[in-house]
Amino acid sequence: MSALAHHDLTDAIPAALDVAIPRGSRTPASTGAIAWHQFDRATFDIGREEISIPGADQSIGIYSPERSIVDAFRLRGEVGYELAREALKEWLRRGGKPARLMEIASRLPRAKSPVLQALEALA
Repeated sequence: MSALAHHDLTDAIPAALDVAIPRGSRTPASTGAIAWHQFDRATFDIGREEISIPGADQSIGIYSPERSIVDAFRLRGEVGYELAREALKEWLRRGGKPARLMEIASRLPRAKSPVLQALEALA
């Protein structure tokens, strides 16, 4: 949900910072509101971008709007179907291309069917 908020695809305020790490990685000890998600190493970099941290000479990885929407549908049991659907609607309103979304959804487990169904329902 953090990436959806970063891309202004949701009005919801994340209760925690969602951080993805490759499956099998050690989850860092942390304090504060961080939700760790372990993703398959084979798909971890799909849709991953680097963004600069304002005021710092560093960058962090963040998922693209398309990957973030696909992940919201994949994790709909955790984040809620409505959040995923509203993010999709906003992305489409901004001119998002369904073919790009489906390309990413096709490469991730348990993603293609719910994304396709949502696109068809919104058409």
